[in-house]
Amino acid sequence: MIEFDKIWVEKYRPAKLDDLILDEGSLRVLSQFKDEIPNLLFVGSPGTGKTTLARIIVNDILGCNFLYINASDESGIDTIRHNITNFAQTKSFDGGVKVVVLDEADGLTSQAQAALRNTMETYAKYCRFILTANYKHKIIPALQSRCQSIDLKPEIKQAAKRCFNILKQENVKVSDEQKVKFGQLVKRTFPDLRKTINELQKSVVDGELLIDSNGSDSELLKAVTEGLKKDSLQVRKLLIESEDRFQGDYDTLLANLLDYLYEQPIDEFKKKQMITVIADHLYRSAFVVDKEINAFACIVALELALKA
Repeated sequence: MIEFDKIWVEKYRPAKLDDLILDEGSLRVLSQFKDEIPNLLFVGSPGTGKTTLARIIVNDILGCNFLYINASDESGIDTIRHNITNFAQTKSFDGGVKVVVLDEADGLTSQAQAALRNTMETYAKYCRFILTANYKHKIIPALQSRCQSIDLKPEIKQAAKRCFNILKQENVKVSDEQKVKFGQLVKRTFPDLRKTINELQKSVVDGELLIDSNGSDSELLKAVTEGLKKDSLQVRKLLIESEDRFQGDYDTLLANLLDYLYEQPIDEFKKKQMITVIADHLYRSAFVVDKEINAFACIVALELALKA
């Protein structure tokens, strides 16, 4: 097992605002915060640095007393009534602002979000709130209106540069062939920088970068492609039985399948249709609750496109 301090995502986790990959607009706004902040809502895909940014604000910029809660673990109204209220209602020892960091706030029930709105107003004199969310539309309007919203949209060139610098600092050898595959990996996992870094670390063998051609089990991708010619329901059964081979990450599986289809001897018109289907379902995946169902819907659509 890799020791915690040797896990790259932890070892290279940004500690200061300037270390984060942020667009110029967001960086300009955040750089204005010194001793005081408004209530904040950070929105972005998983792995874009929302939680890290929240921790940088409370630890590095404010240096304040804070309470951290992951709403995906404690999504009910009792979390608001007890944990947050007990913390927010008292003054800090130094008289400064206190902050509640509510991670994955879009995991709160609507009732809990309504209670949070009331708590924010009641204790506004002593406490500020930093919320993070993957999906802004899941935050009730009453909460959104009480927060300054910042969308985290990293640029892919910056992400690639950051990841390649990590490889350099770890003295990893990267061949010209692997540089191409490195670029494909970044493109496939973007904007989830956490996933990119984890995939890179898993791909290092004896100090050398060895990324698989498809970043996944090519045999599985071949079986999926062949299965689409017969019965998509059988492909669904295959994927369920093979989840451990792609860690149940259906988004990455679809992205890898897209790359794989580019190289297959399929009618060009049908290939374009299939690529469009995958791209459409990958886009939808950012807004659906169940990514597995979305992936299986994609498989059915791919079968129909292939047999058209």
